[in-house]
Amino acid sequence: MYLYNLTLQRPNGITHCIHGNFSGPKQQEICVSRGKVLEILKPDPSTGKVYTLLTVEVFGVIRSLVPIRLTGSNRDYIVIGSDSGRILILEYNASKNTLEKVHQETFGKSGCRRIVPGQFLAVDPKGRALMIGAVEKQKLVYILNRDSQARLTISSPLEAHKANTITFHTVGVDVGFENPIFACLEVDYEEVDNDPTGQALKDVKQTLTFYELDLGLNHVVRKYSEHLDEFANLLITVPGGNEGPSGVLICSENYLTFKNFGDQPDIRCPIPKRRSDLDDPERSIIFVSSATHKTKNMFFFLVQTEQGDLFKVTLNHDPDMGMVTEIRLKYFDTVPVASAMCVLRTGFLFVASEFGNHYLYQVSNLGDDEEPEFSSSERLEEGDTFFFVPRKLKNLILVDEMDSLSPIMACHIADLANEDTPQLYVACGRGPRSSLRILRHGLEVTEMAVSELPGNPNAVWTVKRRADDDFDAYIIVSFINATLVLSIGETVEEVTDSGFLGTTPTLSCSQLGEDALVQIYREGIRHIRADKRVNEWRAPGKRTITQCVVNQRQVVIALTGGELVYFEMDSTGQLNEYTERKEMTGEVVCMGLGSVPENEQRSRFLAVGLSDSTVRIISLDPQDCLTRLSMQALPAPAESLCIVEMKTTEGIVVDASGGRDPQTRSIGTSYLNIGLQNGVLLRSVLDSVTGDMSDTRTRYLGSRPVKLFRISMQNNEAVLAMSSRTWLSYTYQGRFHLTPLSYESLEYAAGFASEQCPEGIVAISGNTLRILTLEKLGVIFNQEVRPLKYTPRRFVLHPETNIIYLIETDHVCYTELTKQHRREQMAKEMVDAADEDDKELASEMAAAVLSEKLPEEIFGTPKGAIGMWASQLRVMDPISGETKFVHEFEQNESAQSLMRFEARPADTFLLIGVAKDLVLNPRSHLGGVIYCFLVLENGERLHFIHRTVIDEVPGAICPLAGRALISVGASLRVYEIGKKKLLKKCENKNVPNHIITLHTMGHRVFATDVQESVHFIRYKKMENQLIVFADDTSPRFSVASCLLDYSTVCVTDKFGNITVLRLPADANDEVDIDPTGSKGLWDRGLLNGASNKCDVLSQFHIGEIVTSVQRATLIPGGSESLVYTTISGTIGALLPFSSHEDHDFFQHLEMHMRSEYQTLCGRDQSAFRSYYLPVKHVIDGDLCEQYSNLDMAKQKLIADGLDRTPSEVSKKLEDLRTRYAF
Repeated sequence: MYLYNLTLQRPNGITHCIHGNFSGPKQQEICVSRGKVLEILKPDPSTGKVYTLLTVEVFGVIRSLVPIRLTGSNRDYIVIGSDSGRILILEYNASKNTLEKVHQETFGKSGCRRIVPGQFLAVDPKGRALMIGAVEKQKLVYILNRDSQARLTISSPLEAHKANTITFHTVGVDVGFENPIFACLEVDYEEVDNDPTGQALKDVKQTLTFYELDLGLNHVVRKYSEHLDEFANLLITVPGGNEGPSGVLICSENYLTFKNFGDQPDIRCPIPKRRSDLDDPERSIIFVSSATHKTKNMFFFLVQTEQGDLFKVTLNHDPDMGMVTEIRLKYFDTVPVASAMCVLRTGFLFVASEFGNHYLYQVSNLGDDEEPEFSSSERLEEGDTFFFVPRKLKNLILVDEMDSLSPIMACHIADLANEDTPQLYVACGRGPRSSLRILRHGLEVTEMAVSELPGNPNAVWTVKRRADDDFDAYIIVSFINATLVLSIGETVEEVTDSGFLGTTPTLSCSQLGEDALVQIYREGIRHIRADKRVNEWRAPGKRTITQCVVNQRQVVIALTGGELVYFEMDSTGQLNEYTERKEMTGEVVCMGLGSVPENEQRSRFLAVGLSDSTVRIISLDPQDCLTRLSMQALPAPAESLCIVEMKTTEGIVVDASGGRDPQTRSIGTSYLNIGLQNGVLLRSVLDSVTGDMSDTRTRYLGSRPVKLFRISMQNNEAVLAMSSRTWLSYTYQGRFHLTPLSYESLEYAAGFASEQCPEGIVAISGNTLRILTLEKLGVIFNQEVRPLKYTPRRFVLHPETNIIYLIETDHVCYTELTKQHRREQMAKEMVDAADEDDKELASEMAAAVLSEKLPEEIFGTPKGAIGMWASQLRVMDPISGETKFVHEFEQNESAQSLMRFEARPADTFLLIGVAKDLVLNPRSHLGGVIYCFLVLENGERLHFIHRTVIDEVPGAICPLAGRALISVGASLRVYEIGKKKLLKKCENKNVPNHIITLHTMGHRVFATDVQESVHFIRYKKMENQLIVFADDTSPRFSVASCLLDYSTVCVTDKFGNITVLRLPADANDEVDIDPTGSKGLWDRGLLNGASNKCDVLSQFHIGEIVTSVQRATLIPGGSESLVYTTISGTIGALLPFSSHEDHDFFQHLEMHMRSEYQTLCGRDQSAFRSYYLPVKHVIDGDLCEQYSNLDMAKQKLIADGLDRTPSEVSKKLEDLRTRYAF
């Protein structure tokens, strides 16, 4: 089996986030790492929307990310620490929209290793040096400088190693222009290693260590080390030199501490807690992320607790003594818990959430109001802290939200909404911000306005008054017997003085020349000057105009009988008819004319579609006007033609005739789009010199004839194609995209520009006029969100009613009943502790505690003790989003598995496996319970039947021959439904650890163990036995699995690998169990396992934990593929090759790409894809698709090696993608 790996949606989760002037001075961008993808984002200061400028696949793991700016410079570089064993310094080139390597220095082995640097990066705030550190032992310091051409230079690394030391965090200390200093949080474990009693482990202390780089002697020394009272997790650099007191803020458990050299005493302030919080009282609190904002005369820090509360931290320091006297904290706002935050100079706060969507906030207030302030100078008892009351946003305003599926817990692909195209039902998120999302392939459409019209129109256009206007002035709507002109202003209203003829239907209209308008109708052409003077051209005799096409300076019409008449505007603004007319060989069914290129008089080519299923290119050049240049035969009659010029980095090599050299162009290529009557769209490259058509791409759009309309998207030309669905063909980040709109079908459209909607679409559907915008270009899926209460774990579908049964479970969490008990207990304690005088006040406070309910999706859930669980079963209609039924489990019952099956023909049951008092580490539990529900009312209600207590955790449940197959810890059991509980019928105890997924086909069971890969089991019904007859030779820490056929299974593991296993053809499942133990050792199977071993068909490293995998068809009429989802929000597919020829082609393309394409982080692509196990029989489609990003010389070189042209290679890549996916 040969497979092709293709990423459909890149990861959404953000692991690192930095900001800086990467493209140039005063241009602030955000650079984010999404695990193995690097992105440059830009918030628009005027609209507040975040746009993606560049997305790069790095084929490695980005472990750390920092910006660095050389002293006196006005732009930032990006420094990456990765698993490549190299340090990377990148520069963002805005004109080419690429990241360019400035330096790539090798220092160690590849891979995420304990002692190879890459995990921590710290830079000197003045940009003179940077430190890259490992988790253990090694640290390297590089000195940065400039050469005579002002280019960045980097020194050889200086070592700052210390054995037996674990590092927790590293920052550069701001010491002005003195020797650079780096601060590290470290733990020395040498004594712990040598102490057999374990006492040293209990007494171990964390240290704050300062390393100094002596620029004169060119070496690094450990300058100072100090033990810390509490374990810390985060260091924050305090501005120094002329801007502040220097030093570091240490974020530790329950405390924030300021430390500096010299006579500076430690300043320590407790971290405030929420008043009347339901959290476990023993639980400590820490800061998890921070952002620094610095101007010339002030600075402050925003720090965030693990509950999501933001605090503004300021330092009071005495400039004369150079000492900090006080730390002041003020509650700022509460936002989702972030993995990283950035405060931008434009007044935005970007929050890269740990899980769920990412947010951009406008900082409207710096929190200088009357809110209570907490100070380190207030003396509290050791262990006491301050309290505050959380509230809704006050200092921040939410301006934009970036969708994120991270983490995807479960996924199912099906067409439950009967839309012909399958939807992806994805359970994702964590805690109260979890959701079930319905993903549809398509662009999200925002409706700006919908208005009814007096009848059913057949066409719509927009025109400007003058060519240099930014916005449109009129919307022209044509009906079967009239034309309606609407003026665009504050509102859209009808006008009658525009000069347009309203008593006849319009064929086309446009803005012409500088300030004129043109209207074409069946009987003639109406040229409307700016002063409302009208020139008319009448069609000769009884002939009428059947087709027309117009741009800013040219008009072409087709009369009945197939005669073409050409008009062009002269320098005086007069529309002149060309002396000759062109008789075509058949009836003209459609025409296409491009826009007039910049600094040119005319568009050179006219495309004409005839009734004989051909398209002809006609010259409009004065030298050979109306002569035919080329022709293309079509598989069906053309419905519509559209010539557009698209700027793309996908290089097109056009082989020209006539002895000229082949053209090589990477931008501004003309394309002829041909919409056919059978619902197919063709796209051909149009040679700008000869008019030849080449490199034709085909795509089926829908069942209706395809109409094409030219519109503008991001200041580039794009094509709107309408069939039974509406599609948009556009370029985004230099690449082609053809994506459907997630909207009802439209009939006619035009581009629309107004102040409120600078790049919109005006369209007609039925008797309505709609104004639409498309904001999220480049997005593959649009989402419908159904909020959930806890983290979703698994769900199953009812096959007839499409109802979803979903289990949700959260750790260290309370059920609603427990929360209410805790509130009542706190209220009672308040009243009991109060004096007689304060009883009334205490009663009021107690009542406030009982009534207080903060929205948990914003403020998070109260955290319980380790081993506390809250779970529920939800029955939901995914289409309407309505929850039909909820069953809450008791406190500390964690739902682990569920299954729907039919034990009797008339009855359907739902089984839910629950663990009691489960503690994850060290693992302990009080057994498990299996709940049995009867499914009623078309699946919408559940009736509780009974619960069965078992001695282990039920990991997976699966139907087997009318019974329930349940994994109970390390054993596999078959149960039958009884009247009062489940009845155990059969058991197998030969499973090594714990089964997490089960699949059955016939009497064969496929069980995946949490550590030992797949076990193939035969169920013998007559003997009532479960017998393991095959297993795997390699241990795999399994996560998800999927059946491909009776002897083939796909398994994913915790390290990001995906493997396809198959039983050998000669494997026999007719095996007998040996109850006597008398068989010889040679009969016991290989490696003490089963008698048969699986073969590995293919394996591949994805780079993220794959949480679900399934066989599915993604597009109507497409072929089946293996679709997977990952914990970071990636959606990808493994596509099977249908022919050896295709596989051979892509194998050679991948081989060429490995040698020609340089990965961004310096990691070898084949080594990355073979991270744990050698890649086998899987071709990396993500690497092959980088082909279009190579420069043209390399594209030509690779294409020559494959005996193809570059356009044929691009076409092959596109065809493979569109055959299976999008």
